[in-house]
Amino acid sequence: MRFLITGGAGFLGINLTRYLLGRGHTVTSFDIASFDYPEQSQITEIRGDIRDRAALDRAMPGIDVVVHTAAALPLYSKEDIFSTDIVGSRNVIESAHAAGVRRLIHISSTAVYGIPDHHPLLETDKLQGVGPYGVSKIEAEGVCADHRGAGMCVTIIRPKSFIGPERLGVFAMLYDWAYTGHGFPVIGTGNNPYQYLDVEDLCAAIYLCATLPENKVNDTFNVGAKVFDTMKQDFQAVLDHAGKGKKIVPLPIAALMVWTLRILEMFKLSPLYKWVYETAYKESFVSIEKAERVLGYAPKYSNKDALLRNYDWYVANLANFEHASGVSHRVPWNQGILKYVKLLF
Repeated sequence: MRFLITGGAGFLGINLTRYLLGRGHTVTSFDIASFDYPEQSQITEIRGDIRDRAALDRAMPGIDVVVHTAAALPLYSKEDIFSTDIVGSRNVIESAHAAGVRRLIHISSTAVYGIPDHHPLLETDKLQGVGPYGVSKIEAEGVCADHRGAGMCVTIIRPKSFIGPERLGVFAMLYDWAYTGHGFPVIGTGNNPYQYLDVEDLCAAIYLCATLPENKVNDTFNVGAKVFDTMKQDFQAVLDHAGKGKKIVPLPIAALMVWTLRILEMFKLSPLYKWVYETAYKESFVSIEKAERVLGYAPKYSNKDALLRNYDWYVANLANFEHASGVSHRVPWNQGILKYVKLLF
């Protein structure tokens, strides 16, 4: 099959590209960023912005499946988030529909559930966005639903935060502190169950949605790890793996830490945003029963497996990004004042 991946040069994009190439499919990457990976010669690369409808229209002919992963992440400005994640998503879906693409897979987020009051979360639970990113993801899902009703096969996948090779972003902070021999603080006791997802398992879920009959996949699915422990236990596994003898340090007065992080975010002194620090000390997991039952989704990796796989990749590739920073998942996020807080641990 011929796949077009928006955001093909990103963290999920490169992992999905490798997954699809390994199964004999054709891949086109559509991204504003350069596809600077060894697989570049094996794909078609189109540089473009999903906010540019004309550029998308030129990329769509001959495509069988669009996987829409491109998004402006929470550290982008509100204007960029709305124009990319809402207007851009509408452009992708409308362009694919107009070109006769038979199915589209939209990568949403469990951020659409906001800061929930119960677990596990089901696909039928109320959607409430926190911050521009959460709001934009809900709006984009609405556009998907409109086109699903118009006869197009549109799958919505809501993945938990996913990690694995090529993932940096906020997780680089944990790996940096572990690698340099520091303990790592967690808000609250750390005894809250918290689910993540390995990117390979996400790729497997996407592939199921691209290949199973349309009447099965024209729907919305939560995707996450099957096996996960508490925040404290899973993060401690990274520190143990680093071999520096450091421990997770609970910060039990959660309310004080949350207010501190709100102030740091307000003054742009920390990369941590509301949805991260206001869920980090609470339970956070979705039900994957629907994906298991309908799609046959069977995740291979536990939280610990995914974190350790990502940490090992981080250490092996540290020289390539040691002095880089930005706002995407491809580079470490600037730790701001937290790089000095690290010295306390």
